Amino acid sequence: MTALYAVFGNPIAHSRSPRIHALFAEQTGVALRYEARLAPVEGLASALDAFHAEGGCGANITVPFKFDAWRLCARRSPAAQLAQAVNTIGWDEGGLWGDNTDGVGLMRDLARVLGAENVHRPLQSQRLLLLGAGGAASGVLGPLIAAGARAIALWNRSADKAQSLAARHSALAAQHGADLQVVLDPPTHWADGVINATAASLGGRALDLPEGVLRPGVWAYDMMYAAHDTPFVAQAKTAGAQAWDGLGMLVEQAAQSYTLWHGEAPDTAPVLAALRAELTAR
Repeated sequence: MTALYAVFGNPIAHSRSPRIHALFAEQTGVALRYEARLAPVEGLASALDAFHAEGGCGANITVPFKFDAWRLCARRSPAAQLAQAVNTIGWDEGGLWGDNTDGVGLMRDLARVLGAENVHRPLQSQRLLLLGAGGAASGVLGPLIAAGARAIALWNRSADKAQSLAARHSALAAQHGADLQVVLDPPTHWADGVINATAASLGGRALDLPEGVLRPGVWAYDMMYAAHDTPFVAQAKTAGAQAWDGLGMLVEQAAQSYTLWHGEAPDTAPVLAALRAELTAR
């Protein structure tokens, strides 16, 4: 029997998730159908109800629905509860459950691109600037703290959202000895690494960052991805920083979702290589 899965978002036509899960299924011999589904901005609950009635077993949730999905879940993993954002759901006898695999995905890909010896703490003693305070940032802040960062500065156009996000993570930061702060302006000549968790690149926009935020000796990571350099990656490279997009994170968070649903971890390296080749060819 072919199991039905999907990713819900708005917009969603650009999603590579169906291709990723098809490649995972080929690897592991799982019979599944995975679709990209557009949900109305105010209609995630009804879209999920209809999907489940069709036989849907699980789904990924992307922009702008991660907070909505968190509110809909009857049960949430500790990662999802801390983030108050959900990107992976499923149904069982207890109803709708939710998890957040974004942080796992980002940490695995950062360990890869940074060549970290300790894959569990790839950011040991680094100072990080996290741009954004929406669903993407919410999903990764906890794992960034646990990955060994000594200081994390949060910047968002709406300072209130950044303050709320920081307050929710203050106990975890204290537990790990990380200095977690909200900044009104991105600090210059300060960060070892800069992570873009805003949706600016999705809209084809660069961020208006002060000179010296991105510079030689700094690494930069955009959680968005594209066939060519995203505006943020291009901006970072122009400033002399090392920079990567979020395609690897996308594959790694999908792999964690796949493992939650099917109980088997796929090999991500060939899938990432295949997707990168396909994007480049386009």
